Amino acid sequence: MSDTFDFVIVGAGTAGCVLAARLSEDRGNSVCLLEAGGEDSHPFIHVPATVGAAIARPALNWRFMTVPQPALDNRRIPLPRGRVIGGSGSINGMVYFRGQPRDFDDWAAMGNAGWSYREVLPYFIRSEDNDSYAGSPYHGRNGPIRVSHIPRTNPMIPAFLDAMRSLGFSRCNDFNGPDPEGYGPRQGTIRDGRRDSTAVAYLRPARVRGNLEVRTDALVTRVLLENGRATGVEIERGGQVQRVQARREVVVCGGAVQSPQILMLSGIGNGDALRALGIETRCHAPGVGANYHDHLAAGILMEMSNSESYGISLRAAPRGAWNILEYALFRRGPFASNVFEANAFVRSAPDRDRPDLQIVFQPARRNPGTFPFPLGHGFALSVVHLYPRSRGRVSLASADPHVPPAVDPKLLGEPADLPPMLRGLELSRRIIAAAAFKRYRAVEVQPGPAVQGDAGLAAYVRRVAATVHHPVGSCRMGSDAGAVVDGELRVRGVEGLRVVDASVFPRIVGGNTNAVVVMVAERAADMMLGRPALRPFEATDDSGQTRRIAS
Repeated sequence: MSDTFDFVIVGAGTAGCVLAARLSEDRGNSVCLLEAGGEDSHPFIHVPATVGAAIARPALNWRFMTVPQPALDNRRIPLPRGRVIGGSGSINGMVYFRGQPRDFDDWAAMGNAGWSYREVLPYFIRSEDNDSYAGSPYHGRNGPIRVSHIPRTNPMIPAFLDAMRSLGFSRCNDFNGPDPEGYGPRQGTIRDGRRDSTAVAYLRPARVRGNLEVRTDALVTRVLLENGRATGVEIERGGQVQRVQARREVVVCGGAVQSPQILMLSGIGNGDALRALGIETRCHAPGVGANYHDHLAAGILMEMSNSESYGISLRAAPRGAWNILEYALFRRGPFASNVFEANAFVRSAPDRDRPDLQIVFQPARRNPGTFPFPLGHGFALSVVHLYPRSRGRVSLASADPHVPPAVDPKLLGEPADLPPMLRGLELSRRIIAAAAFKRYRAVEVQPGPAVQGDAGLAAYVRRVAATVHHPVGSCRMGSDAGAVVDGELRVRGVEGLRVVDASVFPRIVGGNTNAVVVMVAERAADMMLGRPALRPFEATDDSGQTRRIAS
């Protein structure tokens, strides 16, 4: 077993799996991929409908929590992060969404050359295997990850779509096209009824290569630095401390919580804070851990006696038994669905330059407890605020790498973050009151009919709101002094070290983040291999003339 490689990748999550596969395509490179968790063999990972059960498995989840949040009644908010091959991509909701095109133009305008929409779109296309939009220049057919619609959605989905139409909203036929606004069914990373994570789509085929070594149960405790250069990492594995050397580069892919933790444990961070914990400062970088932010959500929860929704009940038992058999035999039916089958992107106010709210329809009763499957029947509309102004920080709680970092997202720390959520909850009630939902005779159980007005809804948000597990920004990309990495994701002030994951986002995108992490990793692989960037996107209009996407 060699302990010296060209590239050492820390974390086999969404980005790490992509990088390991792409870097090892060149047989002249030796690559080591390190993962603190185990193999992605648990069945809950691969059956889409058991996503809640996968998150609930302690062995698959780091089970981080925020520090108490003053604006959320001092509650500590769960932060599920995958501790397994595939990382959070092995326990997430499998939603495929690229973000709003303007999000990436904003990245470029913030000093990140090469990250505009027309420049990153080819990398989304390269990663994608999508047969739903034949002939569309915005989609790929030959990429590793299968992106698909749920072939048989819940019978309640048409009610949501009809309700949105009746309220005057426009239908969006392609949320990953150039104008992702409106309502409609959405796509997921699901292939033949099973989760198609980057562990499955990228890493699994690559593991047969002799130049790629994957080590599980390997906790990286720090990056090794010599004369301002990353030379490898120190790991704990099997009760022993080992060193893995890197000839060319170390790449940290720990995500928005653990990438800054690893950097700080290595002496890269705010010098005063590091010295207070007895850690030698190797590179004073106050931006490490700053700019942490996430999407906050709260929902309207409904219960009903009608059994069309997904759920466990005596009335639905015969159907449930058939659904289990159907999935076991044919990999289809409700167990082949991630439950998050339709949503809408809307504006909380007419003056917004893009949708700032995501309304997610869930045709299943939300349990008040922790049981991962819906008991009884009902549905929910979750309101997600897409562009929070609040910014927090990830800090070390200890110099011991086994101690979780202190995560303080400062949720609702900025007063401007609350009104869009209130408008979203009001809109959700209007959707539920539409004629399309009348036949279900559903009853609102949260927040309940007695909760009215901004004051009542604000108290409800503070009592129940949680994140939707899209943490970003804590190793921000940029050209200013506060940025942690540059436009090629190289850690500023340290040679041979990059960060590649959602922590590099300078600002969160307007929706789910997993597809964006895949894009970032695809682009990073080209940078690391010295390949030219893919040609910026160009489309043709109906007359056949070339039409460039504005940036």
